[in-house]
Amino acid sequence: MAEEKLMMKALSMDIITAKMFTELHLSITEEYGEHGRELVQIGLESFGLKDAEAMAKKATAEGENHAFFEYLPKVVEGEEKFADLTTYARFSKMFAQIAKQVVDEYGEKGEQVIMRAVERFGNKRGEGIAQRARTNGLENTVENYLTNYDMGRSDLFEIDTVYKKNEVEQTFTHCPFGQQWADDNMGKYGILYCKVIDPSIAKGYNKNFEVIHDQYVLREGQCHFQFQLKE
Repeated sequence: MAEEKLMMKALSMDIITAKMFTELHLSITEEYGEHGRELVQIGLESFGLKDAEAMAKKATAEGENHAFFEYLPKVVEGEEKFADLTTYARFSKMFAQIAKQVVDEYGEKGEQVIMRAVERFGNKRGEGIAQRARTNGLENTVENYLTNYDMGRSDLFEIDTVYKKNEVEQTFTHCPFGQQWADDNMGKYGILYCKVIDPSIAKGYNKNFEVIHDQYVLREGQCHFQFQLKE
């Protein structure tokens, strides 16, 4: 009898946001110690503690361990500011506010710290995607990358995908992350995520995966990728 394949659910954006926050917390405090913790706290407060608490509770309920509660009081007063926004928008706002504190304080060195957090976050997600494929007996090839991707893509993403030999080419004409950073005039900080995330996920999935990302929503108005698996 053929082995039954498992349907792997996409991770919720609350879990993905909690994972990103935890990597920001770790990278910033590793580099800057207690002052780094203070910067994360300022960033999270600028974003909104009630909004952070809502995401933290949802991520915890889904089984994700994270660092949000290290920065939240036991009783968080007030109301969510961004309850009506999409989870993609909330992710973008949270990331930008924390990155802003570090980059404004430490300049290019701070940018490297933020990008290191994104790289770690991406690598771990890529390893998870490879594991999702392996669960169904699939190799971590080009063909199995997007079909086992860990994040759901809503209609807010406008994407054209072309499969070639050992390559996937994608063009994003709309991305809710980039659009939110553009709308908030926070592209300076959001671009740090955009530059690192896809190559990092791909490397975590397969160390021979190379990503050419030559256009960005925040720069050229669209993102263009070539995901290439080197022999």
